[in-house]
Amino acid sequence: PPSRPLPARGSALRSATGPDPALVPTAAKSKGKNVPKEGLEGPEVCTDPTMLATHAMGVNYFKEGPEVALKPESEYPDWLFKIHLGPPKKLEELDPNSIEYWRRLRKYNTWQRNRLKKGKKL
Repeated sequence: PPSRPLPARGSALRSATGPDPALVPTAAKSKGKNVPKEGLEGPEVCTDPTMLATHAMGVNYFKEGPEVALKPESEYPDWLFKIHLGPPKKLEELDPNSIEYWRRLRKYNTWQRNRLKKGKKL
């Protein structure tokens, strides 16, 4: 039997039949009225201060096994402790000879250009 060609992506036939059921996530069905749905539970939160001080909680990506123990600071590279963790610096605070300055300037110019494009036309 001759095979029919598939409709083009985004065609009227495709949108009229609805989204592909294999790609749509299904919600957990409840068993009756006013019955809470069974859902996924999040990971357990550790409140033990000694474990929090000596282990990296939530970093172990295996299903089972111990949490990853923290090593002494001497075993980590120096640049790790020099990373800026606060809010991003303003353009005026950055050195014009650094790559961060020029990346931030490009981002500001893109934001400005997009704001101007969104405005009223003449």
